[in-house]
Amino acid sequence: MPSTPTASGIVTDELSGERHIPESKRADGTTRKAIKIRPGYRPPEDVEVYKNRTAENFRNRGKGPVPGAEGLRDDKPAQSSSASSNKNAKRREARKKAKAAGEVEGEVAPADEAKKEEADPEAEKEKKVRTLKKKIRQAKELKEKKETGESLLPEQIAKVIKINELIRELDALGFDADGEPKVEGAAGETEEPST
Repeated sequence: MPSTPTASGIVTDELSGERHIPESKRADGTTRKAIKIRPGYRPPEDVEVYKNRTAENFRNRGKGPVPGAEGLRDDKPAQSSSASSNKNAKRREARKKAKAAGEVEGEVAPADEAKKEEADPEAEKEKKVRTLKKKIRQAKELKEKKETGESLLPEQIAKVIKINELIRELDALGFDADGEPKVEGAAGETEEPST
């Protein structure tokens, strides 16, 4: 009894083990003789082609969804069986429910908002002072370079010109030119703190 033919049409006789291509009819009506295949021969049509997954993915890189997304979808159900992942999933659900309950009631945490509002102006002021101090320091360094005779770029010259403006901004925030807080005297004049 012959087996099913391969891609090249070779059929193996299960009783004798012989391989052959059975006779067939051509389009003009003549018959093609059966061809015996010697043992061990594999025609190119029957040889499996090696497929490198990395190269295949590179060739198909713009055709599909996000790379690697298929593998992630398959792995998720298997990972959910561990105790720690179940525990974490329950925690996430509890957080979502708590967040939804807070939004429904109309309060997100008034104490937290009040703390943020109190801390923000001071933090903003400190951040502004730090950036101004940095800009002044850089401008003074560029000024020293200019005085020693080095050539400066137009952007660097613009920084040197803005030194007085930066010092005025620091003064408006209540700091002296070095970025130290001013101490108000009795006559309303500013005094340097004693060290």
